[in-house]
Amino acid sequence: MVKLRLQRFGTKKRPFYRVVAADSRKKRDGRYLEVIGTYDPTRKPAFVEINKDLAKKWLFAGAQPTDTVKSLFSKAGVMSEFLAEKNNK
Repeated sequence: MVKLRLQRFGTKKRPFYRVVAADSRKKRDGRYLEVIGTYDPTRKPAFVEINKDLAKKWLFAGAQPTDTVKSLFSKAGVMSEFLAEKNNK
């Protein structure tokens, strides 16, 4: 099963994350299939950059986002676009 989740980078107490599509059996920071975006919670306000086309591609393919990624997608407007396109089909 493919999960859309965060992959941690950065030093101690200075986290930086990539939003990736990864096999759920792989480690958190292990092998991934594709990078979808970035998330930097240390900036004020937090920096979120999501490639909407890639995110929707993986959601339509059946990938399950984690709770945090789902909230990031909602803030970026990806979830509303995905649900609108899904209901129109």
